[in-house]
Amino acid sequence: MIHQAIYDLYPTVKSIKEIDNVVVAYDENENEISLDMNLVNTKATELQTAEDNKKTQKATDKANGNQKLLDLGLTQAEATALTGYTPPVAE
Repeated sequence: MIHQAIYDLYPTVKSIKEIDNVVVAYDENENEISLDMNLVNTKATELQTAEDNKKTQKATDKANGNQKLLDLGLTQAEATALTGYTPPVAE
């Protein structure tokens, strides 16, 4: 997510290299671009949170859609055949 954060925050960045665990960004002429890593890390966290929320929402939507099919009277086998969704097995 660090690289995506840099590209999002610094539109002139054309390449990124990591040298000895230090991130260095370059423009189209291979000039080094100064980065505010606090800002980059904050943006990377925002991007990761958004991605995690998207995955969680997708899982929630699948479960809710499955339940709606069951509420309509379909069996779990029928709902799975239609959607491919198999609910997690409770332990």
